[in-house]
Amino acid sequence: MSCQKKLAVVTAPDFDVTTTTVTVKAGVPAVFKFSGIATTVSFYPGEIYKDYNYKDGRSVAVAGKGLALSFSNGVAAGTPAGTQANQFSILLSTDFNGNYKDLASVKAATWVNITDSFTLATSATMVATRSVNLSRFVQAGKPVYFALRYINRPQVANGFVRQWLVENFLLKSVDTVLNGAVVTIADQALAGFRIVDQNPVNAPARSTVTNTRVTLYGPIYKNPADPIYNPNNPVFDPKNPIYDPKSPQYNPNAVLPVYVAYDPNSPYNDPASENWAVSTAITLDSVSLGKDWSIPVRTSIYGAMPVAYSYTYSVPGQYTAYFVAANNTIEHSAATVKKVVVMVTP
Repeated sequence: MSCQKKLAVVTAPDFDVTTTTVTVKAGVPAVFKFSGIATTVSFYPGEIYKDYNYKDGRSVAVAGKGLALSFSNGVAAGTPAGTQANQFSILLSTDFNGNYKDLASVKAATWVNITDSFTLATSATMVATRSVNLSRFVQAGKPVYFALRYINRPQVANGFVRQWLVENFLLKSVDTVLNGAVVTIADQALAGFRIVDQNPVNAPARSTVTNTRVTLYGPIYKNPADPIYNPNNPVFDPKNPIYDPKSPQYNPNAVLPVYVAYDPNSPYNDPASENWAVSTAITLDSVSLGKDWSIPVRTSIYGAMPVAYSYTYSVPGQYTAYFVAANNTIEHSAATVKKVVVMVTP
């Protein structure tokens, strides 16, 4: 039978900031003096992104403030080296219903082709587009979707397909500015692109999505001369020494494949097809900027309790600073919050 020791009740620290109002010049450290003791002490200077009033989260309204897009793109030859042209385009919709199940469902929406507004690459060297104002396409109260469309034409007649690469996808407000910077609405990761393929089973595209890149690539051309269609290919021979654990040529990762003969009548040997990378819904009401964070002053009971803390403000103005002092255990925490008005002069 085990016993558990009950932790002591935690009480709020007897902590105070003896300086209640501070006047200081910009660029000169403001000094805050303490009394009492606490396990931890943190500081919110009252600046943007470091404000106690937004410790649980900050959001900013972007409705009616416009929408601008920029991204980087490149086109690689692929393997085998491709030459197909006019495969890539970028589209926008405000009436897509969010059904990513199949390409027909996606194409049922109204999509506006905005490709001509952007500079497209001619090689694997990534090209950064300018930021393009898309506000004219925005409809109040409706989300916006973006699609990166890839067209694959029959490769015997049109050359092998190429890879299109998209990075640094960035949506910003046009008129919403916070702390001197235009507010970001969504980046590449938040855009949430997913691949919707026309022939995912019989002629799957080789497109992929990561948090930093969308790679658009067509299906493999099924060439009858490919050794995979030769029944005499040694990989189909169960006596091949790569499958024999007693052989010095044994490959533990080798798996005996099932031979599938080439079907010259299959429509999927060299199809015309499309695959799209479609974004999640981009809402244009407000943007969550996450929590404002404090600056640690004391992080544990070890070491002497500081008797003062200094912080330098660079921009003149009035700030409401907060110190949060806490005593805590694994199970409980109790805090004392102290406010200080700071006047920063030029």
